[in-house]
Amino acid sequence: MQGLILAAGASRRLYPLTEKTPKCLLEVGGLPILSHQLNALQKYSINEIIIVLGYYKEMIIEYISNNHSELKFTYITNHEFSETNTSYSAYLCKDLLSSETLLMNGDVLYPPRLLEQIINSNHETVFAVDIKKCGEEEVKVIIDNNKRIVSIGKELDIKESLGEFIGVAKLSIPFCDSFGISLSRLIDKRGKSDYFESAIEPILNKHDVFFEDISHLPCIEIDFKEDLQKANQLVKNKLYNI
Repeated sequence: MQGLILAAGASRRLYPLTEKTPKCLLEVGGLPILSHQLNALQKYSINEIIIVLGYYKEMIIEYISNNHSELKFTYITNHEFSETNTSYSAYLCKDLLSSETLLMNGDVLYPPRLLEQIINSNHETVFAVDIKKCGEEEVKVIIDNNKRIVSIGKELDIKESLGEFIGVAKLSIPFCDSFGISLSRLIDKRGKSDYFESAIEPILNKHDVFFEDISHLPCIEIDFKEDLQKANQLVKNKLYNI
């Protein structure tokens, strides 16, 4: 199993905090968000990591070299990070998705227990979902009577949505194969500015994709200053002591 972290964006919604620092290196509880993720991956023996970089790429590589040299990294550069979104970052990795993959956005704070839950899930492809009433901004999921995810995206009907996909998922090899093809089709249709979930939606009818309820865990995707403030409170939870 390998990890894939998407961390290329400039995170302008967090300016001025991210004017001179990439979002994944913003500190939460005394550690950069990236270190929280890498420590969790290493705890469960995920030692091979693909990471997509763009904004302040060199700063991130230097930080990793100085603090996480025991892990094996494959660096992918999204040179168009200022004009593209996670669909394009994921697309750049499509030929590397040849094994079971833990995919995550580089701005998600979660305790190691979350990885344990999705790694040990009985389902081959599973998304971490915070079951709650969502707003317009969250990436939402809709499930069927068999608890399969049948739709995903920000634009979904809030009333029909189960909750928020927080940006961490376990992908099987067959799913990765279809995901790579779907990403290529999306990019060919000028979908570089879309989120990677736009390439997942068309293949949900081809694969059994389930969810793990992680609403009992202190997790947050950090997009705004208020999220960062909340994250600094969540990280005080004892589940972050690894």
